[in-house]
Amino acid sequence: MFERILIVCIGNICRSPTAEYLLRHRLGEGRASRIGSAGLAAMTGYPMDATSLALLEEHGVSGGDHRARQVDTTLLRQSDLVLAMEKSHVAAIGRMAPEVSGKVFLLDRWSGGRDIPDPYRRPRSAYEQAYSMIEQGIEGWLRYL
Repeated sequence: MFERILIVCIGNICRSPTAEYLLRHRLGEGRASRIGSAGLAAMTGYPMDATSLALLEEHGVSGGDHRARQVDTTLLRQSDLVLAMEKSHVAAIGRMAPEVSGKVFLLDRWSGGRDIPDPYRRPRSAYEQAYSMIEQGIEGWLRYL
């Protein structure tokens, strides 16, 4: 069983925190504290992007306490499962910490293995598309968690 789950994107203000809080919500309070997110080039200390936060809240999930953080080898090693938004993120994590490559997968692994595009600074429709893909990705992982 995966106890500590880390979700990774680039800035850690749109996709990965959306996935983090959505997964926490789906798994329930008992496991929520063991789910986190980080960015490969994080906007450290920044809150969640306003549009991402609004979409979460429209679906009954709160993410207002999020603050972006940088992924590092310690976070990766401490995690039992690392879920990335894009194939390039999986590769970057593998270069950063080759020893964790066996536990790094795409969030969309069970829904087609697609990259989830970054909606940052794009129209709301891009955020809605990313949210939908994140939701599908999480649904695919739930049976394994």
